[in-house]
Amino acid sequence: MSRSAAIVGAGIFGASLAYRLARDGWNVRLYERHEPGHPRAASGGESRLMRYSHGAGDWYTRSAWRARDLWRELESATGRELLVETGIAWFARSEDGWEAESERVLRREGVPVERLEPDAGRELFPSFEPGNLAFVLWEPNAGVLRASEATKATAEAAQRAGVELINATAEPGSVDGDIVVWACGAWLPGLFDVPIRVTKQDTFYFAADEWASPPVPAFVDYDAAIYGHGNLDGLGVKVAPDQEGPAFDPERGERAVSPETESAARAYLSERFPALKDAPLSYETVCPYALTTDTNFVVAPHPDRDGEWILGGGSGHGFKHGPALAEYAARVVSGDQEPEEQFGLGARQRGPSLRTAGTT
Repeated sequence: MSRSAAIVGAGIFGASLAYRLARDGWNVRLYERHEPGHPRAASGGESRLMRYSHGAGDWYTRSAWRARDLWRELESATGRELLVETGIAWFARSEDGWEAESERVLRREGVPVERLEPDAGRELFPSFEPGNLAFVLWEPNAGVLRASEATKATAEAAQRAGVELINATAEPGSVDGDIVVWACGAWLPGLFDVPIRVTKQDTFYFAADEWASPPVPAFVDYDAAIYGHGNLDGLGVKVAPDQEGPAFDPERGERAVSPETESAARAYLSERFPALKDAPLSYETVCPYALTTDTNFVVAPHPDRDGEWILGGGSGHGFKHGPALAEYAARVVSGDQEPEEQFGLGARQRGPSLRTAGTT
């Protein structure tokens, strides 16, 4: 007799786990109070970066590289283009910082990477000012995921695999199964005592037709805490200041961007991509991030509720891992693998951020 699972939350973590467990023979119910890919969630929105650099975090590098194959499998299964390999340029401000550590791990794991001179950015972007960069770390197989589209595609694939999608609000004690997984993203702190805080993050898109991605790549400036990509699907050039924002209620919080973050985005354009300094704003959006102190994920059993698990804490860098994290989580919740301590519910210490240096 097949085992049963109830998964609460159809964001990319929950939907990917439901899809994985269904293909493993589980009877799965997936609960979502809104709809997969809805704009209130961290899994909604237009795009997320697909990158393999994670500093010294070799577990994450291997996970992201595995996820690349799984995203391609999902594309084949659904007939949708979800991952656009534009490449990603990392702007290294020192010779031996995050980017150098990432390069060492990437080379050790066999992930394609190149170290370029700062001026090489002029060949990658229509307008580029290297300033005092030490080098550019180039990931040719990195790129951009169509986030909302990918979440919807995953949920639909899960349903075709036999998952029952239930449009309902689930509370602790209201759902059952051999296992119950709470993958509620920014809603988790409202349900349980978890090491997650929810912040408001602003994202901007600037009109620039000649900056189409591809060929214009994505970019990350780790030390400056900002990232973005070229004009994908006509939305404009994405610029996302990554300094940790104020506390935010994902259900009732006001979804209006702050003038300060738009000023930060424009200041960065003036510094790095000067041709865009006066580009008109074409679109803006607010995203809730569900963050842990050390930026590691949460994949842990609930301490007081037998058979129940908490899965989350991935905002800002988790989306890309969705299908690979689901493989790992499926092994853990099924009892085939012990959960790793770094993903537990215990106290966490700050260290190098897996997002950018914007975590404070």
